[in-house]
Amino acid sequence: MASGSFGRHLVACLLNVSEARRKDLVETVAKAALYNTEGVKREGATVLNIFNDHDYNRSVITIVSSIHSIGEAVLSACEKACGLIDMQAHAGVHPCMGAVDLIPIYPLGEEVGVQDCARVARAVARGLTERVPGTSAFLFGWADSPLQRGLAHRRREMGWFKKTADLQAIRPDMGSTPQRHYGLTGVGASPYVMNCNVTIDTQDITLGSSIAQAIRESTPGGLPGVQVLALPHEGAVEIACNVESVKGDPPRHLASEPWPCFSIDGQPYCHVPASLITARVTELAETKGVGMKGTALVGFTPLECRGLAEFALSQGIGEFWKEQHRIRM
Repeated sequence: MASGSFGRHLVACLLNVSEARRKDLVETVAKAALYNTEGVKREGATVLNIFNDHDYNRSVITIVSSIHSIGEAVLSACEKACGLIDMQAHAGVHPCMGAVDLIPIYPLGEEVGVQDCARVARAVARGLTERVPGTSAFLFGWADSPLQRGLAHRRREMGWFKKTADLQAIRPDMGSTPQRHYGLTGVGASPYVMNCNVTIDTQDITLGSSIAQAIRESTPGGLPGVQVLALPHEGAVEIACNVESVKGDPPRHLASEPWPCFSIDGQPYCHVPASLITARVTELAETKGVGMKGTALVGFTPLECRGLAEFALSQGIGEFWKEQHRIRM
């Protein structure tokens, strides 16, 4: 697929919103990234995918645009989400703190640098708290200057993993003390993060948690870049993984199959293949006599995301999520 003019300066935002059971509402949020308030289409923006999870009551909207215009597209979607989603009425098994829970900005090519993404992420966080009074945000990754603390680290600090967080005790990086209606939003920039969910055929959440612990990056022998939770899901247990891209080459002992690789600012990055995560979870589950139910990749790999975005933009397709099923790349 030729990159052409649409391949330059592309970035992705995998916008996480705390709603999935009202799919029309989520599509309305997605369309706000593509059209201004007068209904005029924004040039050079596309929504590649909308992933809804009913049990989690969470959706991931994949927005791609140039680094120069991604901020306005994302902010418009966030404004719409904040007007439609009330965290006081939210229920779901996946941890969340905000109506707009997460705004990560990822570069999709060598043309976009670390500081570019950090600048846009900080501008988005500032813009959200100014446009929607009562919203608040914390920063992570490259946007969290100078510490550059990772998302998992910042989420722990903010109480994201707790059943009920004390919003009044949180000190956000931008905005006011979090309000119950909007909650708290994480905004940051980093190398691309995939979401890979592996479902095992059991309702034993303790077993699922032991598998999650075994493959987590922080565990000796765990998989690089993998942050993971075990969650009840559709009568089974889902091993829900955030797969962060890591700097450098794949570890030799894990490189029995190719790892997808790319570069940012001249630095090499790679990420664990979904097939390796699936194989490791399968192996650990089988030792306990538990079988597999399936694997779902939420969205795309970084290379897939860039390739599909280039195609969608070259064809002028904004609502690409509606076209996916009929397009064979």
